[in-house]
Amino acid sequence: MKEEVDLIIKNAKIYTVDKNFSIMDEIAIKDGKVIAIGNASQILDNYKSDNILNAKAKPVFPGFIDSHCHFYGYGLSLQQIDLAGTSSFDEVVTKLISIEAKSDGWIIGRGWDQNDWETQEFPDKTILDSLFPHTPVFIKRIDGHAALVNQKALEIAGITINTQVKGGVISKKEEAITGILLDNAIDLVSIKIPLPSSQLRAKALMDAEKACLSVGLTTIDEAGLNKDIITLIDSLHNNLSLKIRIYAMLNPTEENFSDFEDTGIIEKDRLTIRSFKLYADGALGSRGAALLDPYSDDNTNHGLFLNTPEYISSNAKRIYDMGFQLNTHCIGDAANRMVLNIYGDQLKGNNNNRWRIEHAQVIHPNDLNLFGKFNIIPSVQPTHATSDMYWAEDRLGKHRMASAYAYKQLMGQNNLIVNGSDFPVESINPLYGFYAAISRMDLHGYPENGFQAENALSRQEALKAMTIWAAYANFEENQKGSLEPGKYADFVILEKDIIEIPLKEIPKVKVLKTFINGELVFAR
Repeated sequence: MKEEVDLIIKNAKIYTVDKNFSIMDEIAIKDGKVIAIGNASQILDNYKSDNILNAKAKPVFPGFIDSHCHFYGYGLSLQQIDLAGTSSFDEVVTKLISIEAKSDGWIIGRGWDQNDWETQEFPDKTILDSLFPHTPVFIKRIDGHAALVNQKALEIAGITINTQVKGGVISKKEEAITGILLDNAIDLVSIKIPLPSSQLRAKALMDAEKACLSVGLTTIDEAGLNKDIITLIDSLHNNLSLKIRIYAMLNPTEENFSDFEDTGIIEKDRLTIRSFKLYADGALGSRGAALLDPYSDDNTNHGLFLNTPEYISSNAKRIYDMGFQLNTHCIGDAANRMVLNIYGDQLKGNNNNRWRIEHAQVIHPNDLNLFGKFNIIPSVQPTHATSDMYWAEDRLGKHRMASAYAYKQLMGQNNLIVNGSDFPVESINPLYGFYAAISRMDLHGYPENGFQAENALSRQEALKAMTIWAAYANFEENQKGSLEPGKYADFVILEKDIIEIPLKEIPKVKVLKTFINGELVFAR
C-alpha cells in the first residue's frame, strides 16, 4: 500500500548536501517536511500523490541561506532612492533632483560608493545645501558606515562644529562641517528621521521577501533587529503574509536584553531568536575599519572602534550567561584581535556556543588560530572580496593583504565557513556569492586567474557554506540545510547545474522554482 504524500518531485538531479553529498532523483514531501528521498522509482514505488512534479532533469538544491544580511533595511531601501551603481556624485545629485518634487519630508537614499567614481573622494554637502535648503537630505554610502547629509539635516540633529561623538566622525574641512558622517555619527541624524508607518514597515518586509524568494533564498540571517520589527515579523508569519524563514540577531538594546533574558531562546518554524549582534569597528571602504597599523593611504588614521573593549566584554558575558549566541561585526585586524580575545575569555576553549565573527575581513596571521582554538565561526561575504579588490591594497598595503579575505584559511580552522551577502551592501543573489567564493572574480571575469585565488573555495564548500554549514551556524542543522528525511522541505530548482557548468555561466543561472515547507512560493 503506497503512502499518500503532498508532493513528489521526480526526474530531478537532487543535491541532498548530506554527509556523503549524495545525489538522488526523487523526493517525497508531506506536512512541510521531507518524508523520503531516493533513486530509480524508489519513491514512486512506495508513495503516491495528486501533486507530482516532473523536474525534467533540472537540478534541485536545499534552499539557500544568506548568513548575514539586512532584510528589513533592504526592504526599506526599496522604498527609497537607489544610488547603487552611480558613476559620479553628479549622477547622485541628478537622482535626488528627480524625486525632490515628490518629497514632503526627508530625501533618503542609499548605495553611493566614491570608490566607483573617477574622483575617489568623499563628496561634501555644498551642492545639496544650494539645491535643498529647506528639505533635509540623508544618503548613506553602500556599506552603511558613512552618510552624506545637508545643512538642514545637521540643523535638525543639532550638530555643530563643536559636536563630538564617540566611535564616529563628523568630517570637517577648513573649520567647516563637510556633511560626511562616519559610523556612530550617522545615528545623530538617523534618529531624527520620522519612523515609517506600520503599513510601510510591513510592505518593506514583504517586498524584501518577494525579491529573496526569486533568487532562491529560503532563510535569511537578519543582522540586527529591534523588538518592534521582530513583533511585526512574527505577526506576518502567523498570518502567512510572510513565509521566508528568519534567523534574527538582536540589537544590544536594554529592551532586547531585558525582554529576552525573561523569555529566553525562541525557536518557531519560521523565526528563530537566539543571538545578539555587536559592532567592533567600521568599514574598510570608508576607512573606518580598526587597524593595528595605520592605513597605507592615510598614515594618520587607524580607523574606528565603535565600542570599547569593556563594552564588548561586558555584553559578551551577559550574552554568554543568557545562553545566547554572540555575532560581532569585525572588519579590521585590530577589531578582529580584540573580539577574538574577548570571545576566548568567555568561551575558554573547546565549546559548542557557535559564536561568530561577522565579516572576518582582515585578520593578523598570528590571530587566525584563535578561530580554531575557541570554535569561532567565520561568517563572510565572498562578494565583498571581489567588490573591494580594486582598492583594498591601497588601504592595507601588500603586507596585510595575504591574510585579508582569506576564506580558505578561515575555513581550515574549524572545517567550515558560512557565506552571506550583507545585502543591500551587495546583491541579494546568492549565486553571485557562490561564484565569487569559487572564482574570486567579478561578474566580468576579472581578474583572469582570480583575486588571491589561493583562498578560493571549492564548489562543494561554497554550496555547503550557504546551506548545511549556514544552518549549523544558526543551530538549525537538524531542521534545514540539506534534503534529508525529517527536515523542512525548503528547496530550489535551478535552470542549470551550478556544480557542473562552466564557471562564467554561474551568475546568469536563474531560479525556476522556490519551495518553503513544500509550498511553491516562487515560480519563474
